[in-house]
Amino acid sequence: MGKSTNLMKHLKIGDKAPDFKTEDQNGNPINLNDFSGSKVILYFYPKDNTPGCTAQACNLTDNYDQLIKNGYKVLGVSADSAKSHQKFVEKYSLPFPLLMDEEKKIIQDYGVWGEKKFMGKVYDGIHRTTFVIDENGVIEEIIEKVKTKDHSAQILG
Repeated sequence: MGKSTNLMKHLKIGDKAPDFKTEDQNGNPINLNDFSGSKVILYFYPKDNTPGCTAQACNLTDNYDQLIKNGYKVLGVSADSAKSHQKFVEKYSLPFPLLMDEEKKIIQDYGVWGEKKFMGKVYDGIHRTTFVIDENGVIEEIIEKVKTKDHSAQILG
């Protein structure tokens, strides 16, 4: 028996986006299929209320009207609790839902969990990654080098 390895899925542009059923910070059911016919920005971030994640969420909030005008729905995902998500949404008046994934099922399905390095330490965590999904549920863009303070511009081109 060798040591178990965490096999990350590697989604590509043109792949069907994995469906999911979960709840947002207020317990409302969220299912990716509910957004059929809309473009979806599904962004994964490491942790509520941390500097980079806050900058990213605030940038998406500041440009939310422009994103909506361009036909996008915005969904954020991390492994934080509903209570943590609620505080984050309230503190920064985020206009989009943050999805529950404490079991890391969506995170695993999208292949964004894996080894990270920070200040010389190696640990497993969520890789900040954004998937842009078209109206038919197909991944049209994957942004792995997210600019937290300018993320909307990366999406809108």
